[in-house]
Amino acid sequence: MEEMEVPTESLHEQIGEHSREGGRWGMGVAVSTALMAVLAAITALIAGHHANEAVIDQIRSSDQWNYYQAKGIKAEIARLSMDQMKALGKPPDSFAVNNLNRYGLQQAGISKKALEQQQSAEHHLHVHLIISKAVTFFQVAIAISAISILVRKKGLWIISILIALGGVYFMVAGLVSG
Repeated sequence: MEEMEVPTESLHEQIGEHSREGGRWGMGVAVSTALMAVLAAITALIAGHHANEAVIDQIRSSDQWNYYQAKGIKAEIARLSMDQMKALGKPPDSFAVNNLNRYGLQQAGISKKALEQQQSAEHHLHVHLIISKAVTFFQVAIAISAISILVRKKGLWIISILIALGGVYFMVAGLVSG
């Protein structure tokens, strides 16, 4: 999966220019926006990691289910061999009987492993979705913060901080569930 990109470089330049003009308040906006950008970058990396892990675990689960099917086919071949021997009036081949039992036991273990990997994939995807919300909140907060310095409205800056706190909530929720 592709990593989530947080386009903040040009905003930092603009905010830096306007913060020098805005005095102490402008510097507060610049620092808070920089912190939001750092949190956005960190959460984007974490979200990308969980998305990648979800894909990898899903692939592993699919591989296990394929292996399970292969064992099922082998078991069916052993069963057909036993049926053929019965049809010919001969006792079942002990090799086929042993294989049939072995394949059944192997399938049980394989399905357990496939289900575990499937659940792991679903968990990583769930965490990815939560943390992706954090990234979105941080990006929106950065944009509103930039607008606040450009139009010199402190109310917008406060709104951006509140939105960033929403991002912190989703970031913590994702990390706790991860």
